[in-house]
Parts: sequence; structure tokens; C-alpha cells
Amino acid sequence: MSLLAWTDERWYTLRSGYRDLYNPSEALQALEQGDFTLAWEELWDNLLYKRDVDTAAYASVPEIVRIAWQLKLNDWNAFALVATIEEARLNNDRNPPVPDWLMDDYERAWIDMATLALQIYPKAEDPALVTSLLSVLAFAKGKTSIGTFAINLTEDAQNDLLES
Repeated sequence: MSLLAWTDERWYTLRSGYRDLYNPSEALQALEQGDFTLAWEELWDNLLYKRDVDTAAYASVPEIVRIAWQLKLNDWNAFALVATIEEARLNNDRNPPVPDWLMDDYERAWIDMATLALQIYPKAEDPALVTSLLSVLAFAKGKTSIGTFAINLTEDAQNDLLES
């Protein structure tokens, strides 16, 4: 069951990273039903825009975390998207704060996502998943710089650092 009922009118008042009205509930429901490719593409395309996030991103975080737990997802998208939203929230003054009505669920989602990341990490091998897990763990511990560094560090960038 969604934390915010799928029929709740607040879904229709949320704003995307582009700052226009955007209701992510259909993409989140598709994700919940296992339609990963289309759901991830839509969420990545609408929740963020050049480090801009807004209320749709914040409302999506608890849902992504709930779905990740429900489906036992070890998909890098779940961890990377949540970490990227948090990175933008913390490092971009243009972004609004998490709404009061959502703050408790948002904070709880971060605790739950870190717990899931710790469960998945021992068997994780995909470089994108490992990097995303590390970023989630850093943000969950309040280590914004490390979380930001990890989420922005592509495998190519990692190799460049090792070579220099």
C-alpha cells in the first residue's frame, strides 16, 4: 500500500524538476508492478532537471524505498535515483524544502533505504549498484560530501582517478 494513497489529491499538486505540475504516481505504480524500464525512464526524466528537484521527487522517495523493499530490488536505479534526489536537495539552494506533511515519511524512507543498502551490499557486484549503495549509505549518515562524490563518480571517472 502506498504511503500516500494513489487517489490522494496531493499527487496532482506536485512539481517536477522542471517546476511544472507532475504526478509521478502512474510511474511509481508501474514500478510496483514490475514495469521497470518505462518507470525508471519516466522518473529519471521528470523528477530531476539539472540538479533541480521539487515536491514530486520528494514524494517519490518514500514510494521508491517502499517498492524497493517490497520487491527486494537490487536495481541501481532505485538507489541512484534516491541518492541523486538527496544530493540535489542538499546541494542546490534553488530547490524547495521537503513539505512538512511529507517530512516524517521522507526521513523514515532514508533509514529504510540505508538498511536495504546494507543488506544488498555484500553480494553487489555491478559497479553502478555498488556506487549507488555507497552514496545512499553516506547520505544516510549525513556525509553529504562523500555521498555527492560517490553518486557523481562514474566508472570512467574512477579509472581516471586511479591512473592519475
